[in-house]
Amino acid sequence: MNITIKNLTKKIKKETVLKDINLEFHGGKIYGLQGKNGCGKTMLMRCIAGLVHPEQGEIIINGKVLHKDMSLPESIGLLIENPAFLPQYTGLQNLKILADLQGGISYGELEELLEKVGLKDCTKKKFGAYSLGMKQRLGIAAAIMGKPDIIILDEPTVGLDPKQIIEIRDLIKSLSKKHTVILSSHILS
Repeated sequence: MNITIKNLTKKIKKETVLKDINLEFHGGKIYGLQGKNGCGKTMLMRCIAGLVHPEQGEIIINGKVLHKDMSLPESIGLLIENPAFLPQYTGLQNLKILADLQGGISYGELEELLEKVGLKDCTKKKFGAYSLGMKQRLGIAAAIMGKPDIIILDEPTVGLDPKQIIEIRDLIKSLSKKHTVILSSHILS
């Protein structure tokens, strides 16, 4: 999945958040966005995901112009900022609700996803009782569910301990073989 960004500018009120951005992302690779808080990383991700309309410029995904030829990318999974789920349901139940909306995702695949993100032993725990790291890992599971062509992860390691960071890093590396992965992180390594 190839993404081309041409002359993208986004303003919020009168402040320019993104100015004349030109980038290309190619399938089978991981791209990292790094910068200080407030520099526009999350806004750029929101634009690519189709959640925000730029003032000018184009986002072209596999030859189709976003907001012109399509309203949203056809195959995208994302985790932007804090993951939100229904607090009264378990992580597995929350994923099942999302899977039912997407269709074509089996219960076994959901269990496998929870194992991949390190939540296999938490299947009976309600989302409302999750720690920050658990919430983040469930958000990652939701983002990669259904094997989307584009995966956008905004600060995916927030709230994770060093061992979990390594596990999620390895998971993200494995995804890059078949997907276009765009992530932001304050962790340079």
